[in-house]
Amino acid sequence: MRWINLHPSRGAKLALGSLPFLALLLAYTIGSATRLAENPNDKLLPALSTFAATVNRLAFLPDPRTGDILLWSDTAASLLRLLSGVGIATATALVLGMLVGMLPYMRALLAPFVTAISMVPPLALLPILFIALGLGEASKIVLIAIGIAPAMVRDLVLRALELPREQIVKAETLGASSWQIAMRVVLPQVMPRLITCLRLQLGAAWLFLIAAEAISADSGLGYRIFLVRRYLAMDVIFPYVLWITLLAILMNDLLDRLRAGLFPWSDLEKQA
Repeated sequence: MRWINLHPSRGAKLALGSLPFLALLLAYTIGSATRLAENPNDKLLPALSTFAATVNRLAFLPDPRTGDILLWSDTAASLLRLLSGVGIATATALVLGMLVGMLPYMRALLAPFVTAISMVPPLALLPILFIALGLGEASKIVLIAIGIAPAMVRDLVLRALELPREQIVKAETLGASSWQIAMRVVLPQVMPRLITCLRLQLGAAWLFLIAAEAISADSGLGYRIFLVRRYLAMDVIFPYVLWITLLAILMNDLLDRLRAGLFPWSDLEKQA
């Protein structure tokens, strides 16, 4: 039996998937114990008990200055910005992706522009956005939208162009208009790709959010991380990074479940 044909069981997959995380936790525990043995006041690798105390303070106790529970108020502020930017980018990508993918004239007009925009580093636009839109919420939301929308548009254009020409011809033979072809033929087949593309862009969306919050914000997960870094508060930074990672994983899983629930046939396409 060749290794390429061996597949792990469900239990083996769970065990193998857990090993890297357990190895990382073990390495951290050993490193933390070693540094704290040499210097009990070391802040680089706090003990796990320190993490537990910090998480309890951030997630369950009101802040003495503001009265807010910091972890949840920061999460709410960041998620509002993230979901707003992602929502705008998704709607823009769907409309432009279908137009450019379906209509040759729109493709000739917009495809070069979208390609050029997608090559601009979004973080390089951040100072421009702050100058043009101010330091409020608008600039942060627009950065997220600009950061992920062009790549999503290009991906949806490719998906629309991949559709068999025979489907379009059959619809035209049955008397379908361009609008009907868009709604009945193209849209159902690009929607699963839209959700998958959004999943792939979640990491970039979080990156742009954290960058914007680090520069100009008074709340949010990125704001808190960069606020406490001057005090070397790794007991705050590490839990916040893990919390952001967990939120991203949950969003990724929810989107995949949404795609599988709304478009179950898309799983068959992946297996083909």
